[in-house]
Amino acid sequence: MKKLFYSLFLLFLTLHPLQAQNSRVYADYVKTLQVIANEDVLQPPIINLGGNNMVDIGFDILSHDYHRLIYKVEHCNADWTPSTDIFESDYLEGFNGQVIEDVENSFNTNLLYTHYRIRIPNSDVSLKLSGNYKVHVYRDEEGADPDQPLLTACFSVVEPEVGISASVSSNTDIDFNKTHQQLSFSINYGTLTVNDPIRELKTVVMQNRRTDNWVINPKPDVQKVNTLEYLHNRQLIFDAGNEFHKFEILGFNRANMNVDQIQWYDPYYHVILNEDRPQKNYIFENDQNGVAVVRNEDNSDNETTSEYVWVHFTLKSPELSSGQLYIAGNWTYNQFTPEYRMSYNQKTQAYEASLQLKQGYYNYQYLLVAPGTTSGKSVVDGDFFQTENEYIVLVYHRSPGERYDRLVGYRKMNYVGQ
Repeated sequence: MKKLFYSLFLLFLTLHPLQAQNSRVYADYVKTLQVIANEDVLQPPIINLGGNNMVDIGFDILSHDYHRLIYKVEHCNADWTPSTDIFESDYLEGFNGQVIEDVENSFNTNLLYTHYRIRIPNSDVSLKLSGNYKVHVYRDEEGADPDQPLLTACFSVVEPEVGISASVSSNTDIDFNKTHQQLSFSINYGTLTVNDPIRELKTVVMQNRRTDNWVINPKPDVQKVNTLEYLHNRQLIFDAGNEFHKFEILGFNRANMNVDQIQWYDPYYHVILNEDRPQKNYIFENDQNGVAVVRNEDNSDNETTSEYVWVHFTLKSPELSSGQLYIAGNWTYNQFTPEYRMSYNQKTQAYEASLQLKQGYYNYQYLLVAPGTTSGKSVVDGDFFQTENEYIVLVYHRSPGERYDRLVGYRKMNYVGQ
């Protein structure tokens, strides 16, 4: 009976894929949305419940005009759909609809913008439950659509109650030291009351925080007392990819990482990156697996003194007929949208794209999305077993009769090639 249920459950997931937890921006005048856990921009937006843990949500509006903005916190299930079986008072201490009061204008920048920040918890709002959360920001002004958010920021809150041991190997069930990596892990849920772990526990596995290739509820290979093991699971084999490209824009009168030229065309600086080419071999780079960090050469008040510039990407490559090519990183919110899609220039025989970005350090990669698919492939840079990748395992629990999904386990690890 359990096998039948699990088969039906996997079929449901195939027909109704889980909603991605991607943060999103819905207005083109809103830029640089960041969700930062415990003031560490390099870590995933995941915090422990209680204590001194915090999440900062920051973003810019391209104007010095003041906008009255409010935010609403929403609890979500493991699949990032709203937790409709609980009330706001169940998960929130305080009330939704608070005005964002931490507002600061940019200082001495060519493009005027206003930086907004929400810290959770604060004196008005704190969280009572573990699980997934979305924060929606709205304009609370005359003429604004009260049902249309400017942005949605996503993060998770964990109450650690299960043990997760994990390892990654390039010795996979389909090749050895070639183009893949395979994750193995086990969940020890001895401290929880779990009657049917297959039904009550839900798992999510991510590589470099991507949601286009994440794995939802892989079937365990072994079930023991208080333990689920995922040891030789083909669902947990990932394309290895290659190290991320990176660039840094700290100042405009100095050399910058991976920058070829900086030109001024009123009212913007234009940053032309070094031309990329397809990689035929693995090349080690000390990257941050897709992260972006806002900063400038003074490294002071970065959020309000950093400039917005136009960054021009060029990939010298034959045109690829098997799909659309996108620039991707955590800062693109895992979105394969027209903004991040590259265009092919027949004259220069190269892919090109221009993005308006804030000064700082950026990791990026090129992903090809085939027609009819939603997952990107590292066709340009290849797949090499040595690639250093970050892997995250999340474990949710809902016992019979419970009304929401608790996040009870979180494990992050990095594979370092041999």
